Amino acid sequence: MRVKRGTSTHKKHLKIRKATKGYSHPNRISIKRGKQTVTRSLQFATRDRKNRKRTFRQLWNARINAAARINNTTYSKLIAGLKKANIELDRKMLAELAVNEPAAFTAITKEISAQK
Repeated sequence: MRVKRGTSTHKKHLKIRKATKGYSHPNRISIKRGKQTVTRSLQFATRDRKNRKRTFRQLWNARINAAARINNTTYSKLIAGLKKANIELDRKMLAELAVNEPAAFTAITKEISAQK
C-alpha cells in the first residue's frame, strides 16, 4: 500500500504561506520563491541583530565623547580614568547619564580628574 504525502506537504506549504504574509505577490504565492525569501529574511534578521549591538555601541560612544568634551576631557581619557578609579559603569549607563543627567556625568568626570 502506498503512502500519500499530501497532508504533510500541505502543512509545510501553509507554514511557508504564513511566514510570507505581507510579502510581494510572487513571493507570497509561489511556495518555492516563498521558501527562498523566508530563508533570506531569517539570514537578514540574524545579521541585523548583531549589527544593532554594534550600532548602539557607536551611538553610546559618540554621546559619551560629546559629553566628555563639554567637561574638558576626551573619551579615551574618560574611559581610562574610569578603569583607574574602579568605577564600573558600562557605556550604556554613561550615555544615559550624559544625555539625561549632565550634572551626574560632570560629577563623574570631576571624580576622575581628582584621582590623577
